[in-house]
Amino acid sequence: MDSLQGKVIAITGASSGIGEATAVLLAGRGAKIVLGARRQDRLAALAARLEATGAEVAYAAT
Repeated sequence: MDSLQGKVIAITGASSGIGEATAVLLAGRGAKIVLGARRQDRLAALAARLEATGAEVAYAAT
């Protein structure tokens, strides 16, 4: 896979399951992540977890 460093990727359904796993994988590869889902509390927790690893993350309830 080409480098994702600096690319911005939006993920819907990111509060759990495949969306959450995708966010973790892509953030680990250097992508800037925008998270969207209905459960804002879970989005905030995931964003904090990713930010703790150095990822750039934004999120919004959608």
